[in-house]
Amino acid sequence: MSEVDRDPAPRADGPRDGVTAGAGGGPRGAGDPPAAGGDGLSVDLGLRLGALELEVAIDAAPGEVVAVLGPNGAGKTTLLRAIAGLLPIERGRIAIGGRVVEDAAAGVRVTPQQRSVGVVFQQHLLFGHLSALENVAFGLRARGVPRREARGRARDWLGRVGLGGEVQTKPGALSGGQAQRVALARALATDPALLLLDEPLAALDVDTRRAVRQQLRRHLDDFAGPVLLITHEPLEAINLADRLVILEQGHVVQDAPPAVVARRPRSAWAARLVGLNHYRGRADGHELTLASGATLAVADAADRPGDVLVAIHPRAVALFPSQPEGTPRNTWRATIDALDIHDDQVRVHLDGPIPIVAQITASALAELALTEGSTLWVAVKATEIEHWPV
Repeated sequence: MSEVDRDPAPRADGPRDGVTAGAGGGPRGAGDPPAAGGDGLSVDLGLRLGALELEVAIDAAPGEVVAVLGPNGAGKTTLLRAIAGLLPIERGRIAIGGRVVEDAAAGVRVTPQQRSVGVVFQQHLLFGHLSALENVAFGLRARGVPRREARGRARDWLGRVGLGGEVQTKPGALSGGQAQRVALARALATDPALLLLDEPLAALDVDTRRAVRQQLRRHLDDFAGPVLLITHEPLEAINLADRLVILEQGHVVQDAPPAVVARRPRSAWAARLVGLNHYRGRADGHELTLASGATLAVADAADRPGDVLVAIHPRAVALFPSQPEGTPRNTWRATIDALDIHDDQVRVHLDGPIPIVAQITASALAELALTEGSTLWVAVKATEIEHWPV
């Protein structure tokens, strides 16, 4: 692993791929593979799927929520499917709740239904011909729980997610948020050792997403096992996760708490995710030489010369109609490439010796009479530039 920051029968409209969402987790007992890796999740795996070569090592402690983020094609969903047992691994081992469920070298491969995993997919994958109650009870019945007990536990879980009045409602009559809460209840009702969430809020509208996110947060707080959340939404990740894992081209490039990723992202994609300007360069004393050859003066001298990552917050970028006088030590001429207007905030994309994004108010935009193609001066104080060794 590369170095990273460690701070009844289903129909076609239901779950596919040989696993029922939320129905994983057969009873543990004689004949189980040996225990390993503590009571959380321990993954060290490799597999190839088409052009993707996935090589990932990741751990999650009981009660910990780990969000996996990355660009399209990075391998996020492939990782989740491998952990759930929907894809075989070619190298490595997966342990869930102290139990090895897959070991490529030893020839161990536990079926998805026996992995004690609850899964919530983006498109909820409820059985359209079953009521909400029957959908939640399905996973329990698949594990051999008697019908009366399964329906009782399903009714209880629907109450917990605020759907006690919808037990006989079928998915087609539920809203998107309600359907996703049924899917969550189904996953949790089986008392899994691990919860996997694959873009659980992505198909919801903004208002529904906010309400479901708040409820999901409460249920994750009460869940004793580890949670792996696949998402592309930074707000969702920061709101729900204890740790962020950034996955790019099948490899982990950063594994750290949200605050660390937000302040010191280790890739350009992660920087864009948290809204920072990000560069690579070389530090020597109080001077940074970027890969483009441009230089920046910084307030904090590097401990020793070497390669560094550099971050500048868009709010720290000042714009002037003419060359500024006074304290800014970093100034250069730039041209506006694009303007992104969001309510009263504007992100100004600038092309020049150092391509950069500035964040200003709509009133400042009007005052400076800025348009795409306008030329102006950029200033960044040395104290506003963060840098750290690669």
